[in-house]
Amino acid sequence: MTVVAVDVGGTFTDAVAYEPGKGLITSKVPSTPRSPQEGVADAVRRLGVTSVDELLHATTIATNALLGQTGLELPRVALVTTRGFRDVIEIGRQSRPRLYDLSARRPRPLVPREMRLEVDERTAPDGSVIRRPSEAELEAVAERVLELGAKAVAVCFINSYANPSNELLAAKALRGRLRYVSVSSEVAPEPREYERTSTTVINAALMPLISEYLASLPRAVGAGRTLIMSSSGGLVSPEEASARPVQLIESGPAAGAIAAAEYSRALGLDSVVGLDMGGTTAKASTVVGGEVSVTDEYEVGGEAHHGRVVKGSGYPVRFPFVDLAEVSSGGGTIILRDKAGALRVGPTSAGADPGPASYGRGGSEPTITDAALALGWLPSGLAGGEVKLRPELAERALSRLGDPVQVAEEAVELAALEMARAVRLVTVERGLDPSSMAFMAFGGAGPMFAAMLAEEFGSSTVVVPPEPGLFSALGLLMSDLRLEAREPYPRDLEGSFRRLEEGLARRLGRVDYFLRYVSARYEGQGWELMVRAPQDLSPESVRRAFEEAHRRAYGFVLDRPVEVVMARVIAVAVRARPDLGEAPEGGEARPKGLRRAMIRGSWDEVPVYERGSLPRGARLRGPAIVEEYSSTTVVPRGWELEVGPMRALVLRR
Repeated sequence: MTVVAVDVGGTFTDAVAYEPGKGLITSKVPSTPRSPQEGVADAVRRLGVTSVDELLHATTIATNALLGQTGLELPRVALVTTRGFRDVIEIGRQSRPRLYDLSARRPRPLVPREMRLEVDERTAPDGSVIRRPSEAELEAVAERVLELGAKAVAVCFINSYANPSNELLAAKALRGRLRYVSVSSEVAPEPREYERTSTTVINAALMPLISEYLASLPRAVGAGRTLIMSSSGGLVSPEEASARPVQLIESGPAAGAIAAAEYSRALGLDSVVGLDMGGTTAKASTVVGGEVSVTDEYEVGGEAHHGRVVKGSGYPVRFPFVDLAEVSSGGGTIILRDKAGALRVGPTSAGADPGPASYGRGGSEPTITDAALALGWLPSGLAGGEVKLRPELAERALSRLGDPVQVAEEAVELAALEMARAVRLVTVERGLDPSSMAFMAFGGAGPMFAAMLAEEFGSSTVVVPPEPGLFSALGLLMSDLRLEAREPYPRDLEGSFRRLEEGLARRLGRVDYFLRYVSARYEGQGWELMVRAPQDLSPESVRRAFEEAHRRAYGFVLDRPVEVVMARVIAVAVRARPDLGEAPEGGEARPKGLRRAMIRGSWDEVPVYERGSLPRGARLRGPAIVEEYSSTTVVPRGWELEVGPMRALVLRR
């Protein structure tokens, strides 16, 4: 059976085909943001496979649509809510992105006020129904939704997480007239009406776009079965993705984090920082004990400040997400000078079209790729020579900002500094010590910067996996089927977990194991922490698990009762893993040539090696450069590279 995995990034679309016993086939093509399925079809076509029995897919289409990308406009959405709560989505919280800016604007509501309809109903916090909506009123509201021209509708009633019966009555009336209906008790059954409403509205807005995209995808590539990567790091069916597309917002980056977790587990690495530097952004994630870190809150479409999401600037989403920090530091990130004349990197990217100046496609702004080329780090072509690089164009673009070499040196240092901020967010600010963790570098540009980042944090180990520039696509082949369900304020924790597990088993069919989580807090706290539930579900054990996480995150614990706000279960159906193979045995590591390159402030004639020719156990001393189809690894002076098991390149200081 031929399995094809495709990851659509901001700059490149990556594809990996795997058939047991035949190894991996890879392709890399420029992304087509206006019509992503065209890039997917092109990448699959270049693999040269005769058939696609199963397609695994990671996509950025949900994020791009919420960011307002041209060609991916969101449909007209209506909101049906409890009388008196139509403006919750606009009032939001008191979090303000710029506290002292008198002219600051809040995010534009995804549902304008005239599209928000109220129903005379009420459910108490304990789940008792105070007022049941009349059938006539619900029918009238459904008719009004159609009159307003809505293509999708979100239903969110107050306290419906405690009892969804009123919501389901409204949903029944609406589903008789409209195809796309998003119900909060099915999408985000948890307290906090603003976050729940926001999540439900975003889900409704994405439903038409994602459903139509996923329906067209198998036809575009001639695939049989299709599975989609969710933001929590698991594969879901197209039906599940279409019903709850809110879970696809961080689909692509999640695949890379899962690949880092699986590969680190296979190598026996206990704690790892995943560094994914692609063409548009760089992402940092963490793996502890072989498990990727997961969070249950996210804000999409807002501003970011050095990797930190500015609260109140976007739309909150309550759903499991792989814990990532993302910064504008990719190969296509533009280098510029600000009004004071200081050099800056980002946040704008040259993207796939026109791309860096050295691509020769009309781009005139210098980028990180141009800087790396000017310093001699890169060969004359990317993706096996399919993307030609022109050094003279890179030098001309850099010269507009000053001496090209000096600008390039400073730019790569600034890019590394930006990535370091992202690493701190997912390590130091989560109570983890990055100096004791290995750095796993992937993405097309990650292996060039990995040693520089590891030195910044005092780490002595860097791992470059096989196919680093296509590692997120490879991560799809390493992923399992996963489904999530939750129950608020469980009175009997074991009973809640069992109910959730039974429901997930019916939805998923085959389940190999369940992951149990609790979201808990001290009484009186406003927010909770999500932690793995202990095997012993006694209050004392739950408290210990919570306080261990609280101490790691905040450095202290309190002498207060602990309450469980949410029981959450993830059902997992394990899939077979691809055989990544081993480097060839025997032979010597011979460079294919020398290249003048500046690594660590001095120009040297640096030996350049082809990764595929390096035998297992080979050792290289820096400075050295290792090239391959999808990426380039830079080994600075003071580092040694060894070819390890599973084709890993292990750099040690």
